[in-house]
Amino acid sequence: MNIAQWLFRQAKADARRPALFLGQEQIADYGAFHQRAASLASWLIGAGIAPGDRVAIFMKNCPDYLIALYGIWYAGGVTVPINAKLHGREALYVLQDCDAKLVFTSPGLDQTLAEAQVETRVVDLAGADYASALQTAPVAAPLSRAPQDLAWLFYTSGTTGRPKGVMITHRMLMAVSLAYFADVDAATGADQILYAAPMSHGAGLYNMLHVLVGAAHVCPVSAGFDAPEIFDLAAHFGRVQMFAAPTMVTRMTAEAKASGAPGTGLRSVIYAGGPMYLADIVEAEAHFGPIFIQIYGQGECPMGITALSRDAVSDRARPDWQARLAGVGRAQSGVELRIGSCDGTPLPSGEMGEIMVRGDAGMPGYWNNPEASAEALKDGWLMTGDMGVLDAAGYLTLKDRSKDLIISGGSNIYPREVEEVLLMHPDVQEVSVVGRRHADWGEEVVAFVVGTATAEQLDALCRSEIARFKCPKAYVPVATLPKNNYGKVLKTELRQSLEQG
Repeated sequence: MNIAQWLFRQAKADARRPALFLGQEQIADYGAFHQRAASLASWLIGAGIAPGDRVAIFMKNCPDYLIALYGIWYAGGVTVPINAKLHGREALYVLQDCDAKLVFTSPGLDQTLAEAQVETRVVDLAGADYASALQTAPVAAPLSRAPQDLAWLFYTSGTTGRPKGVMITHRMLMAVSLAYFADVDAATGADQILYAAPMSHGAGLYNMLHVLVGAAHVCPVSAGFDAPEIFDLAAHFGRVQMFAAPTMVTRMTAEAKASGAPGTGLRSVIYAGGPMYLADIVEAEAHFGPIFIQIYGQGECPMGITALSRDAVSDRARPDWQARLAGVGRAQSGVELRIGSCDGTPLPSGEMGEIMVRGDAGMPGYWNNPEASAEALKDGWLMTGDMGVLDAAGYLTLKDRSKDLIISGGSNIYPREVEEVLLMHPDVQEVSVVGRRHADWGEEVVAFVVGTATAEQLDALCRSEIARFKCPKAYVPVATLPKNNYGKVLKTELRQSLEQG
């Protein structure tokens, strides 16, 4: 079934229910939301988009993001959301790899694509094509799609530094959405979902379940994260749910304590996407009350691996509450979870190994990448690349990331990708990139460099090739990099040197 059927049904049931907001201003009710998506679908079909074709969205958060998303699905297409923070060349790679037929942009980002010499047809929200599309006679209903058909291509970097397209099916989106009600939180038509984190990632993946129940969708006027704006919108709407990276939670707590804002109207904050330090979540819960829920997932099993309930986050009566709160909860309803050795052999409770997951929320593989798919999927199990421990009650604690992933402000950064850019400089002989703890962002990128290139030169190079959030915040000159007997760089020693100052 096409996941867009949920919008179609909601519009038929209650067309006048408020749906899309920009700040406090209502942009569309569910009837208008459906009509605009159906018109856009009709225009896409007329433009040659066939079922299964990829259509990208390179946009900042705004109500039309959802219209574009559902318009693509109504037409039977596959949506390819691209992080609006990416460099134009990075967006170009995604567009070329998935063979996108068209890309929607928000004002200003069309220029980013033009500078990268993108040849894919670009439709800007402020342009005549988009205005014309919304005036096209609508399709009667979403085109039929099978549960195993592709709905979403989520591009996530790999250890080689080249992004891989995670294939997300309609069945996966349904499984994740329904598991939300069972394992994460309740949601009704009286609630609002606030998009303060990028809709191309976790925040956007929660839109479907809120469409299903007829909740309101609120995009901040800032198009991003601004703590005072969040508090104002929550107080106005009264029953706000939102997804947040740990760094966002920490910054919200600091702002609320400084300004005296109680967080009125914040009903649920689901946090994930990086390490949440125990002291930070304890401080946040002490100020805002029992509004926090943690989930653990990754692009290959989006939002759907584990959940730590609201009660578990706020419980201080158990003697092991700190250990529970430092973990990421128990397996969600739609998946099996286990800890395995490097070859997938199950390990007993309490022993550290690779986190493995399988179920309807797991990907069928990577787009046009059978080698990477075979490496990630073993006998139906997704090998997450994350290391962890399961206790006897089924609670999971993350211990390490076997793929050297750096998570800064909720965004994934793979060191190899940054290293390859730095090695483009003729005065760099060797380089190794690691993460360093940061109070606000969780981690920040640091590069250890062998060579004579200056920090200014390296920073200019990185800014010309990759997104700003991936650029190192420090360049440490070194004579040599620590290596083992096989010549592999010992990143553990580099991290230790940072911790020791």
